[in-house]
Amino acid sequence: MRLSSRKSKMKRKTKKSESKNKTYSKQIKALSRISKAISSELYLDNILKLIVTVTAEVMGSKICSLMLLDEDKKKLIVRATQSVSEEYNKKPNLKFGEGIAGRVAQANRLISVVDVKKDTRYVNVEIARKEKLCSLLSVPLSVRGKVIGVINCYTSSPHRFTKSEMDVLTTVANQAAIAIENTELMVKSKVIQEELETRKLVERAKDILMEELAISGQEAFRKIQKQSMNSRKPMREIAEAIILAREIKK
Repeated sequence: MRLSSRKSKMKRKTKKSESKNKTYSKQIKALSRISKAISSELYLDNILKLIVTVTAEVMGSKICSLMLLDEDKKKLIVRATQSVSEEYNKKPNLKFGEGIAGRVAQANRLISVVDVKKDTRYVNVEIARKEKLCSLLSVPLSVRGKVIGVINCYTSSPHRFTKSEMDVLTTVANQAAIAIENTELMVKSKVIQEELETRKLVERAKDILMEELAISGQEAFRKIQKQSMNSRKPMREIAEAIILAREIKK
């Protein structure tokens, strides 16, 4: 009997170990997919969509959503979700500090809830009932200590999130934050570059008008500005037209 009992225990331990290894392998593969997406040339919206889809798979979540903070409005807005529920996707934006996700953003600290329907901090209880949402793990997205959003994972039955699950979602949140920051830096860099190019073109167009019309730099600039306003076209386009006209005359 004792020998049989020992063998049974060994089998259970082996199965448990195999299950843990499979889960760990699944998590590593998911994080690898997200890392590859971040380093790819995909648009940010596509990257965020992939992040919530892969995260939902690995976490066994019914709904996974990523919310970004609108600093001007001080609100969290759902930017990506794998949910097909119209009810959930159209839910109102959360104020900074409101609800579970709002508190997570405000405190820059994750919150785990066993049943959102019984938690007084949760705002959208009716949606949770209709969509059969139960447990929630909400983790902040932060860059150098500054919160830029929140990622949420819901289950359809009561679940106490493990430290391993919290670590995985925290890693995903950090990767998402990096993707968002990189995109914002690229956009800012592109805007600055375009502004510099526009200034150069306007300066060149000014020089052409000054030479051809024998006017001052200020007058030349006003002419370009006036033409831009009258034609409702950017000053860059007007400057390019002036430069092109000069090139044709040569």
